[in-house]
Amino acid sequence: MSVTVLPAPPMLPAEAPLVMPVQNLYGNPPGAIEVLTSPHGMLVKRMLLIALTAVIGLAASSTVRMELSRDGLDWVEMLLLVFFVPLFCWIAFGFVTSTIGFLKLITGEHPGFTALPSPASSLRHRTAVLMPVYNESVEEVFARARAMANSIAASGGAPWIDFFILSDSNPFHGKREEAAWRELAAEAPIKVYYRRREQNTARKPGNIAEWVRRFGASYECMLILDADSMMSGDTIVGMASIMEERPSIGLLQTVPMITNARTLFQRWMQFASEAYGPIASAGLLWWSGAESNFWGHNAIVRTRAFADSCGLPELPGKAPFGGHILSHDMLESALLRRRGWAVHMVMIGGSYEEFPPTIVDMAIRDRRWMQGNLQHLQLLGASGLHWTSRLHLLIGASAYLTSPGWLLLILAMIGQVASRDTGGFVTLAPPSVLALTVVLLFGPKLMGTIWMLANKERRRSFGGAGAVLRTVPLEIVLGMLLAPITMVTQTKALLGLLLGISAGWNTQARDARRITVREILPDLREHLLLGAALAATAWLDPVTALWLSPIIVGLIASPWLISVTSSEALGSRANAARFFRVPEPGIAEIPSAPKSDVSLTAGQVVEA
Repeated sequence: MSVTVLPAPPMLPAEAPLVMPVQNLYGNPPGAIEVLTSPHGMLVKRMLLIALTAVIGLAASSTVRMELSRDGLDWVEMLLLVFFVPLFCWIAFGFVTSTIGFLKLITGEHPGFTALPSPASSLRHRTAVLMPVYNESVEEVFARARAMANSIAASGGAPWIDFFILSDSNPFHGKREEAAWRELAAEAPIKVYYRRREQNTARKPGNIAEWVRRFGASYECMLILDADSMMSGDTIVGMASIMEERPSIGLLQTVPMITNARTLFQRWMQFASEAYGPIASAGLLWWSGAESNFWGHNAIVRTRAFADSCGLPELPGKAPFGGHILSHDMLESALLRRRGWAVHMVMIGGSYEEFPPTIVDMAIRDRRWMQGNLQHLQLLGASGLHWTSRLHLLIGASAYLTSPGWLLLILAMIGQVASRDTGGFVTLAPPSVLALTVVLLFGPKLMGTIWMLANKERRRSFGGAGAVLRTVPLEIVLGMLLAPITMVTQTKALLGLLLGISAGWNTQARDARRITVREILPDLREHLLLGAALAATAWLDPVTALWLSPIIVGLIASPWLISVTSSEALGSRANAARFFRVPEPGIAEIPSAPKSDVSLTAGQVVEA
């Protein structure tokens, strides 16, 4: 009796090349198509946002200026105003955006995060789901791919949607990935393909561009993931159906929520994202319109539009500010819009990503993002960009300039207090400005709390009113302790970039590990020294030291905060005590790989 051996599934489909020219960022802008999906009244909305921000910022800065100029302005006071005005406008901009989002959500004008219908019967063109990977845990990557493939098939998308795992991993990882792919491809209900590049040229954007140039002509759209992304089949099929119905949309970006949170830090960040993120997202959608942003993952892109618009050149000069563009996604959305394609953002369920497990891992990722976003400053003058796209680029870059700005403002404030014989901190910061600052900083958290409690079903999904009211104060305290740590860490990172030290591009750590105080102390010398120096201001002016006390405590306690929040056991205990509860995800979470497997892999990678 003969046994029939089934042929192995093809590793890749037939090639369908698509030209993807490198764009000239400063020449004549290319011809543009007409945008048909732009909401009405966007200019009025944006002018209102800018006007409200300016009014709040100018009111506060004028009050401070009048207080300082009673006896004339010296150079220290002028320096203080130079830092104060843009920083206050920055927090005012975030407050106005969140307030608008809160009003949209609480009145029901915007439904918030909703399930997306998945009419697979409306699909007429093929879509590719692309998951780029770079030396990631093979078990976790293919577990996610398997879950998404099954979910896509259950949503009816199997005839129209193919799944690609695009590897830039080293040869050792590549062999394990290929073995895992063969197992998955043989049993998956949709087509699953695998490709590994020998050279990690241009990192993720180079990985995607290589796929576009080889296979892009076969697919109307490509849905781009990260290695830690998870999306439900209903969401994937629903987004593909929207692209079918709206042919002038070039990109549709979701707002992913955090999943697979295990450490105390991850659970804390997950709660903050779910509690306060919706009002900020609704406000962002309100003023972004068809000129929204791209975050590089959990988004669907029209393939030919991307190929025509988004071939990225290298920036002149050497790294860290020259060479390959690291934060490619924000520029790609601007280039799509430059050619006339609409770029929209949607708040829908079923879109998830993981978050770094510790404050240290977040800082490492942040440094890479800082380098990429600061590269955008030299792209603000690129020809043909929509002014809202330039605003997105400016906001992204300035987000990493606020930390050194706050530090310089604090130093200027101390210098101003030291230069006065009387008055001190109270004269510098009038009560009205201090009160307004508190409103701007904590107002979005209050609005998020009201939004969580306003609906019975939503309230229950966060663990009930009691859980919410216990968690929010704890989250606020933790956030206040983290803020000065981030301020110093980002300032150090910026100084490193200015000295020519590139952030590099290493595999992101995703596995929980407890960081001991002794282990982290050597990396926090600057934090501790600054905390001690600020505490010494008590001899200069006790009131100033009192107002600086949240910053002082955060810096002095930084080793213990980093260590405690890195604990997976404390994360589980917090969850059991009904802290940081969030709504259940709409797709199964993927368990982390066993720690023994992770350490073995790390050792073998070094040998390879």
